[in-house]
Amino acid sequence: MSLSVFDLFKIGIGPSSSHTVGPMRAAARFVEGLRRDQLLASTTCVKVELYGSLGATGKGHGSDKAVLLGLEGEHPDTVNTENIAARLQQIRSSGRIDLLGEHSIAFNEKEHLAMIRKPLAYHPNGMIFRAFDSAGLQIRSREYYSVGGGFVVDEDAAGADRIVEDTTRLTFPFRNAKELLQHCSTYGFFLS
Repeated sequence: MSLSVFDLFKIGIGPSSSHTVGPMRAAARFVEGLRRDQLLASTTCVKVELYGSLGATGKGHGSDKAVLLGLEGEHPDTVNTENIAARLQQIRSSGRIDLLGEHSIAFNEKEHLAMIRKPLAYHPNGMIFRAFDSAGLQIRSREYYSVGGGFVVDEDAAGADRIVEDTTRLTFPFRNAKELLQHCSTYGFFLS
């Protein structure tokens, strides 16, 4: 498996990518799925449960803020950080949230966002998102895990062996720093 430096280093609201980038991505993925499957318009209630480490320290690490912004369709690398405080204040004072910025529903953080210290089975950073219709029937439920570095997996990928050998032939392969420096010297990659 090859990873780019852009996979490892993320842009997002801090202080922890597991507690902010992952939950924001999971929340956005959930509501984007509602829209894709034509369930957004019939959604009148969303409930979110943050488990394990997210439930124990999520408030202090900003997981609650990340989830609210993600539900509104924000992504960690594009969210306007200058208006986050005002947007969160608007959600909290109005008792409403705009799913994907387009579908307004009632949202009371104390009622609709639960912090639960007990972890889910797969990983200590688990989340469950649920959508309900006007009759109170659950129309969608998804489980996500923030597995570190801002990476998120859903219940389908949880526990599966996701590491597959990457057979991409690299132009300048190296196994250690000495070999990397040798390539730099041989091909003139040193910056002056």
